[in-house]
Amino acid sequence: MMANLRVAKAFKYKAAWCGLLAIMGGLSASYASAATWSDTALSWRYGTTFAEPFANDADGSRKDISKNIIGLTHASGYQYGSNFFNADILLSDSNDPAGGTAGKPGAQEVYVVYRNTIDFGLVSKKDLSLGPIKSFGLTGGFDLNTKNDYYASKKRMLVLGPTLMLDVPGFANFSVLGLYESNSPNSIDKRYTYDFHPAAQLTWGIPVSKLPLSFEGYALWIGDKGKNEFGGKTSPEFHLDTKLMYDLGTNIGLGKNSFKIGAEYEYWHNKFGNTDNGNEGATASTPMIRAEYHF
Repeated sequence: MMANLRVAKAFKYKAAWCGLLAIMGGLSASYASAATWSDTALSWRYGTTFAEPFANDADGSRKDISKNIIGLTHASGYQYGSNFFNADILLSDSNDPAGGTAGKPGAQEVYVVYRNTIDFGLVSKKDLSLGPIKSFGLTGGFDLNTKNDYYASKKRMLVLGPTLMLDVPGFANFSVLGLYESNSPNSIDKRYTYDFHPAAQLTWGIPVSKLPLSFEGYALWIGDKGKNEFGGKTSPEFHLDTKLMYDLGTNIGLGKNSFKIGAEYEYWHNKFGNTDNGNEGATASTPMIRAEYHF
Protein backbone atom coordinates (compact mmCIF):
# COMPACT_ATOMS: atom_id res chain seq x y z
CA MET A 1 0.00 0.00 0.00
CA MET A 2 2.76 2.43 0.98
CA ALA A 3 4.64 1.53 -2.19
CA ASN A 4 1.54 2.31 -4.27
CA LEU A 5 1.13 5.68 -2.53
CA ARG A 6 4.77 6.49 -3.19
CA VAL A 7 4.40 5.64 -6.88
CA ALA A 8 1.23 7.76 -7.12
CA LYS A 9 2.92 10.75 -5.47
CA ALA A 10 5.98 10.36 -7.68
CA PHE A 11 3.78 10.29 -10.78
CA LYS A 12 1.88 13.39 -9.61
CA TYR A 13 5.11 15.34 -9.01
CA LYS A 14 6.59 14.21 -12.30
CA ALA A 15 3.46 15.00 -14.34
CA ALA A 16 3.10 18.48 -12.81
CA TRP A 17 6.77 19.31 -13.26
CA CYS A 18 6.91 18.01 -16.80
CA GLY A 19 3.94 20.23 -17.64
CA LEU A 20 5.56 23.34 -16.16
CA LEU A 21 8.90 22.57 -17.78
CA ALA A 22 7.18 22.03 -21.14
CA ILE A 23 5.58 25.49 -20.86
CA MET A 24 8.95 27.03 -19.97
CA GLY A 25 10.63 25.18 -22.82
CA GLY A 26 7.94 26.41 -25.21
CA LEU A 27 8.51 30.02 -24.17
CA SER A 28 12.25 29.60 -24.62
CA ALA A 29 11.93 27.94 -28.02
CA SER A 30 9.41 30.52 -29.26
CA TYR A 31 11.88 33.34 -28.73
CA ALA A 32 15.17 31.53 -29.36
CA SER A 33 15.51 33.23 -32.74
CA ALA A 34 15.24 36.63 -31.05
CA ALA A 35 18.04 36.19 -28.52
CA THR A 36 19.02 39.44 -26.84
CA TRP A 37 22.52 38.11 -26.06
CA SER A 38 24.40 34.85 -26.47
CA ASP A 39 27.67 33.26 -25.36
CA THR A 40 28.95 29.81 -26.38
CA ALA A 41 32.24 28.35 -25.18
CA LEU A 42 34.43 25.25 -25.40
CA SER A 43 36.44 24.57 -22.27
CA TRP A 44 39.09 22.22 -20.85
CA ARG A 45 39.99 21.72 -17.23
CA TYR A 46 42.28 19.34 -15.41
CA GLY A 47 42.76 18.30 -11.79
CA THR A 48 44.49 15.49 -9.93
CA THR A 49 42.55 15.14 -6.66
CA PHE A 50 39.07 14.14 -7.77
CA ALA A 51 37.24 11.43 -5.82
CA GLU A 52 34.31 9.09 -6.23
CA PRO A 53 32.30 7.61 -3.33
CA PHE A 54 33.93 4.21 -3.18
CA ALA A 55 37.22 2.61 -2.14
CA ASN A 56 39.35 2.20 -5.28
CA ASP A 57 42.48 0.50 -3.94
CA ALA A 58 43.10 -3.15 -3.07
CA ASP A 59 43.53 -2.40 0.65
CA GLY A 60 40.16 -0.62 0.82
CA SER A 61 41.60 2.90 0.77
CA ARG A 62 41.16 5.63 -1.82
CA LYS A 63 43.55 6.90 -4.46
CA ASP A 64 43.17 10.38 -5.93
CA ILE A 65 41.70 10.44 -9.44
CA SER A 66 42.97 12.66 -12.24
CA LYS A 67 40.42 13.89 -14.77
CA ASN A 68 40.44 15.81 -18.03
CA ILE A 69 37.07 17.50 -18.56
CA ILE A 70 35.94 18.84 -21.94
CA GLY A 71 32.90 21.11 -21.80
CA LEU A 72 30.46 22.85 -24.14
CA THR A 73 28.55 25.74 -22.55
CA HIS A 74 25.85 27.97 -24.02
CA ALA A 75 24.10 30.85 -22.25
CA SER A 76 21.66 33.26 -23.86
CA GLY A 77 18.96 35.78 -23.10
CA TYR A 78 15.56 36.06 -24.78
CA GLN A 79 12.46 38.23 -24.43
CA TYR A 80 11.26 36.64 -21.19
CA GLY A 81 14.41 35.33 -19.53
CA SER A 82 17.56 33.29 -20.08
CA ASN A 83 18.80 29.83 -21.02
CA PHE A 84 21.81 27.88 -19.76
CA PHE A 85 23.14 24.61 -21.21
CA ASN A 86 26.30 22.72 -20.29
CA ALA A 87 27.60 19.31 -21.41
CA ASP A 88 30.78 17.90 -19.86
CA ILE A 89 32.77 14.87 -20.96
CA LEU A 90 34.75 13.67 -17.93
CA LEU A 91 37.74 11.42 -18.67
CA SER A 92 39.18 9.69 -15.58
CA ASP A 93 42.55 8.04 -15.19
CA SER A 94 42.93 4.36 -14.26
CA ASN A 95 42.24 5.06 -10.56
CA ASP A 96 38.59 5.31 -11.67
CA PRO A 97 38.57 2.37 -14.10
CA ALA A 98 35.95 1.53 -16.69
CA GLY A 99 33.65 -1.19 -15.40
CA GLY A 100 35.24 -0.83 -11.98
CA THR A 101 37.89 -3.38 -12.99
CA ALA A 102 41.44 -2.60 -11.87
CA GLY A 103 43.89 -2.32 -14.75
CA LYS A 104 41.33 -1.08 -17.25
CA PRO A 105 41.57 2.42 -18.77
CA GLY A 106 39.80 5.22 -16.96
CA ALA A 107 36.02 5.57 -17.02
CA GLN A 108 34.19 8.12 -19.14
CA GLU A 109 31.17 10.15 -18.10
CA VAL A 110 28.84 12.59 -19.86
CA TYR A 111 26.95 15.05 -17.64
CA VAL A 112 24.36 17.46 -19.10
CA VAL A 113 22.65 20.40 -17.38
CA TYR A 114 19.90 22.63 -18.80
CA ARG A 115 18.21 25.56 -17.03
CA ASN A 116 15.63 28.06 -18.26
CA THR A 117 14.90 31.07 -16.05
CA ILE A 118 11.77 33.15 -16.68
CA ASP A 119 12.21 36.72 -15.42
CA PHE A 120 8.87 38.05 -14.12
CA GLY A 121 10.10 41.62 -14.63
CA LEU A 122 10.60 40.96 -18.34
CA VAL A 123 7.26 39.13 -18.63
CA SER A 124 5.29 41.91 -16.92
CA LYS A 125 7.45 44.71 -18.38
CA LYS A 126 7.63 46.21 -14.91
CA ASP A 127 10.44 47.17 -12.55
CA LEU A 128 10.31 44.55 -9.78
CA SER A 129 13.49 45.67 -8.03
CA LEU A 130 13.44 45.69 -4.25
CA GLY A 131 16.56 46.69 -2.32
CA PRO A 132 19.39 44.32 -3.34
CA ILE A 133 16.98 42.29 -5.50
CA LYS A 134 16.85 43.25 -9.18
CA SER A 135 14.01 40.94 -10.22
CA PHE A 136 12.17 37.71 -9.46
CA GLY A 137 11.84 34.62 -11.60
CA LEU A 138 11.19 30.90 -11.98
CA THR A 139 13.94 28.42 -12.89
CA GLY A 140 13.33 24.97 -14.34
CA GLY A 141 15.36 22.36 -16.16
CA PHE A 142 17.01 18.99 -15.91
CA ASP A 143 20.25 17.10 -15.25
CA LEU A 144 21.19 13.80 -16.85
CA ASN A 145 24.31 11.67 -16.97
CA THR A 146 25.77 8.37 -18.04
CA LYS A 147 29.03 6.76 -16.90
CA ASN A 148 30.74 3.46 -17.67
CA ASP A 149 32.27 2.69 -14.25
CA TYR A 150 31.13 -0.15 -11.97
CA TYR A 151 28.06 1.72 -10.69
CA ALA A 152 27.13 2.86 -14.22
CA SER A 153 24.98 5.85 -13.22
CA LYS A 154 22.10 6.88 -15.48
CA LYS A 155 20.85 9.87 -13.52
CA ARG A 156 17.73 11.78 -14.56
CA MET A 157 16.64 14.82 -12.55
CA LEU A 158 13.94 17.49 -12.95
CA VAL A 159 14.52 20.88 -11.31
CA LEU A 160 12.02 23.65 -10.56
CA GLY A 161 11.83 26.60 -8.17
CA PRO A 162 11.78 30.38 -7.59
CA THR A 163 14.82 32.58 -8.29
CA LEU A 164 15.98 35.96 -7.02
CA MET A 165 18.17 38.01 -9.39
CA LEU A 166 20.52 40.11 -7.28
CA ASP A 167 21.61 43.63 -8.19
CA VAL A 168 25.37 43.21 -8.64
CA PRO A 169 27.92 43.90 -11.40
CA GLY A 170 27.61 41.00 -13.83
CA PHE A 171 25.01 38.65 -12.35
CA ALA A 172 24.17 36.65 -9.22
CA ASN A 173 21.06 34.47 -8.93
CA PHE A 174 19.78 32.66 -5.85
CA SER A 175 17.30 29.81 -6.34
CA VAL A 176 15.32 27.57 -3.98
CA LEU A 177 14.63 24.39 -5.91
CA GLY A 178 12.67 21.19 -5.70
CA LEU A 179 14.41 18.12 -7.14
CA TYR A 180 12.87 14.97 -8.57
CA GLU A 181 15.66 12.46 -9.21
CA SER A 182 15.89 8.89 -10.42
CA ASN A 183 18.67 6.51 -11.44
CA SER A 184 19.12 3.12 -13.04
CA PRO A 185 22.58 1.76 -12.17
CA ASN A 186 23.88 -1.72 -12.94
CA SER A 187 22.98 -2.99 -9.47
CA ILE A 188 19.17 -2.73 -9.80
CA ASP A 189 16.69 -4.10 -12.32
CA LYS A 190 14.62 -0.97 -12.95
CA ARG A 191 14.81 2.79 -12.55
CA TYR A 192 14.82 3.89 -8.91
CA THR A 193 13.21 7.16 -7.72
CA TYR A 194 14.44 9.13 -4.71
CA ASP A 195 12.14 11.14 -2.47
CA PHE A 196 11.23 14.65 -3.57
CA HIS A 197 13.89 16.85 -1.93
CA PRO A 198 14.95 20.51 -1.65
CA ALA A 199 18.02 22.39 -2.84
CA ALA A 200 19.38 25.92 -2.67
CA GLN A 201 21.78 27.33 -5.26
CA LEU A 202 23.73 30.54 -5.77
CA THR A 203 25.27 31.18 -9.21
CA TRP A 204 27.38 34.18 -10.10
CA GLY A 205 29.63 35.81 -12.68
CA ILE A 206 31.18 39.04 -11.44
CA PRO A 207 33.91 41.18 -13.05
CA VAL A 208 36.86 41.97 -10.78
CA SER A 209 37.06 45.79 -10.72
CA LYS A 210 38.37 47.08 -14.08
CA LEU A 211 40.87 44.24 -14.44
CA PRO A 212 40.50 41.64 -17.24
CA LEU A 213 39.38 39.14 -14.58
CA SER A 214 36.06 37.50 -13.76
CA PHE A 215 35.00 35.59 -10.66
CA GLU A 216 32.45 32.90 -11.56
CA GLY A 217 30.88 29.81 -10.09
CA TYR A 218 28.09 28.22 -8.10
CA ALA A 219 27.40 26.93 -4.61
CA LEU A 220 24.77 24.19 -4.31
CA TRP A 221 23.24 22.60 -1.21
CA ILE A 222 21.05 19.51 -1.72
CA GLY A 223 18.92 18.12 1.09
CA ASP A 224 18.50 14.53 2.20
CA LYS A 225 16.78 12.61 -0.58
CA GLY A 226 15.65 9.63 1.49
CA LYS A 227 16.99 6.12 1.22
CA ASN A 228 19.15 5.04 -1.69
CA GLU A 229 18.40 2.09 -3.93
CA PHE A 230 20.11 -0.26 -1.44
CA GLY A 231 18.00 0.92 1.50
CA GLY A 232 20.77 3.02 3.02
CA LYS A 233 20.36 6.55 4.33
CA THR A 234 21.45 9.47 2.14
CA SER A 235 22.97 12.67 3.52
CA PRO A 236 22.69 16.35 2.56
CA GLU A 237 25.45 17.35 0.15
CA PHE A 238 27.28 20.56 -0.59
CA HIS A 239 28.95 21.30 -3.94
CA LEU A 240 31.06 24.40 -4.59
CA ASP A 241 32.68 25.15 -7.95
CA THR A 242 34.37 28.51 -8.40
CA LYS A 243 36.88 29.96 -10.86
CA LEU A 244 38.95 33.08 -11.44
CA MET A 245 39.44 33.64 -15.17
CA TYR A 246 41.82 36.00 -16.99
CA ASP A 247 40.81 37.41 -20.37
CA LEU A 248 43.81 36.65 -22.57
CA GLY A 249 41.99 37.15 -25.87
CA THR A 250 42.72 40.86 -26.19
CA ASN A 251 46.45 40.33 -25.56
CA ILE A 252 46.82 37.73 -28.32
CA GLY A 253 44.64 39.42 -30.94
CA LEU A 254 41.53 37.24 -30.63
CA GLY A 255 39.29 39.94 -29.21
CA LYS A 256 37.82 40.69 -25.80
CA ASN A 257 36.40 37.73 -23.85
CA SER A 258 37.29 35.27 -26.62
CA PHE A 259 39.99 33.24 -24.84
CA LYS A 260 40.29 32.88 -21.07
CA ILE A 261 42.65 31.00 -18.79
CA GLY A 262 42.53 30.63 -15.05
CA ALA A 263 42.23 28.56 -11.90
CA GLU A 264 39.21 26.60 -10.75
CA TYR A 265 38.42 24.99 -7.41
CA GLU A 266 35.81 22.35 -6.59
CA TYR A 267 34.74 21.15 -3.17
CA TRP A 268 32.16 18.37 -2.94
CA HIS A 269 30.96 17.06 0.44
CA ASN A 270 28.81 13.91 0.66
CA LYS A 271 28.93 13.50 -3.11
CA PHE A 272 25.64 12.24 -4.60
CA GLY A 273 24.24 11.96 -1.04
CA ASN A 274 26.82 9.41 0.12
CA THR A 275 27.95 10.15 3.67
CA ASP A 276 31.71 10.56 4.14
CA ASN A 277 31.55 8.70 7.46
CA GLY A 278 33.95 5.84 6.71
CA ASN A 279 33.80 6.66 3.00
CA GLU A 280 36.85 8.70 2.00
CA GLY A 281 35.73 9.18 -1.58
CA ALA A 282 32.49 10.95 -0.67
CA THR A 283 34.28 14.26 -0.10
CA ALA A 284 36.88 15.84 -2.39
CA SER A 285 38.83 19.10 -2.60
CA THR A 286 40.06 19.64 -6.16
CA PRO A 287 42.08 22.55 -7.57
CA MET A 288 42.16 22.71 -11.38
CA ILE A 289 43.58 24.64 -14.29
CA ARG A 290 41.09 25.81 -16.93
CA ALA A 291 41.00 27.29 -20.43
CA GLU A 292 37.97 28.53 -22.43
CA TYR A 293 37.43 29.59 -26.03
CA HIS A 294 34.30 31.69 -26.63
CA PHE A 295 32.72 32.02 -30.07
